[in-house]
Amino acid sequence: MSDAPLVLGIETSCDETGVGIVRGETLLVDAVASSVEQHARFGGVVPEVASRAHLEAMAPTIERACRQAGVRLDDIDAFAVTSGPGLAGALLVGVAAAKALALALGKPLYGVNHLAAHVAVDQLEHGPLPEPTLALLVSGGHSSLLLVPDVTHDVRPLGATIDDAAGEAFDKVARLLGLPFPGGPHIDRVARDGDPASIAFPRGLSRPKDLERHRYDFSFSGLKTAVARWVEQRVALGENVSVPDVAASFQEAVVDVLTRKAVAACRDEGVDTLLVGGGVAANSRLRAMAAERCAAAGIELRVPRPGLCTDNGAMVAALGSSMVRRGRAPSALDLPADSSMPVTRVLA
Repeated sequence: MSDAPLVLGIETSCDETGVGIVRGETLLVDAVASSVEQHARFGGVVPEVASRAHLEAMAPTIERACRQAGVRLDDIDAFAVTSGPGLAGALLVGVAAAKALALALGKPLYGVNHLAAHVAVDQLEHGPLPEPTLALLVSGGHSSLLLVPDVTHDVRPLGATIDDAAGEAFDKVARLLGLPFPGGPHIDRVARDGDPASIAFPRGLSRPKDLERHRYDFSFSGLKTAVARWVEQRVALGENVSVPDVAASFQEAVVDVLTRKAVAACRDEGVDTLLVGGGVAANSRLRAMAAERCAAAGIELRVPRPGLCTDNGAMVAALGSSMVRRGRAPSALDLPADSSMPVTRVLA
């Protein structure tokens, strides 16, 4: 029997009920129940719908995870749960479930930061994180550059989005182009048939003057507006709008800025490892451009497989396991669900 801790992680920050079980740095199971189809007709996540879906899915998903991993709940050494940031109601469901399990079974509980968990999950695929690591996290709610000397307690923000996150911009542009929700996978698919150089969309916060104040920050609201205006003008003129070309050009503008700033941050901070995570990290063009630019700069690139990039319980369990192995004190049982939990607070 391995001495590595057996940790169950619960993730409910948005629209996916995730339950992961890891032993040390080995992933045993990653069970997910998604409510995305319930939100699709609204064109975005509805918080109340998400919360109710978590309530319905929580017990069955925990049972399924334990069954698939071949473990019982009383075999678990520690529980971990996303304490924030995220949707308040959705977080409350996961935190309440984790508290109940920890209290009933007399096991330690770790309330962890969602963003730090997106960093920690890469350990399940590529082994221990170099210290420090620079992380580019890109999702529907976050676009962040983080310096990570120690994922269990020292995460330092270098830059973040000042308006729309990249994933949010993907969703809005997809809706504009008549593509389904969530927009990221559909834009990625359609863009493969388009010309990324066909339309010169703007690169937000990339001019020399912008870089003086926002060297590592992102802005995608102006890009989203530029796409809308370009399409409106062509329609008004009676011209054909090539959805693949628009999708490819938009996508190229997003990933160009993300990767350019991430590589610059690695150089400036003297860090030779870049980790790309979050839901948008599943985007094929982002992965390809990050690989090209990191190779040219002599930077090691680490990107989890797509299934570990989107929200999941495995990432929470991975961070919880790191906490146990590093000897971090567990959270108190009155830990909150903090919708605006800062990334500098790794453990609630």
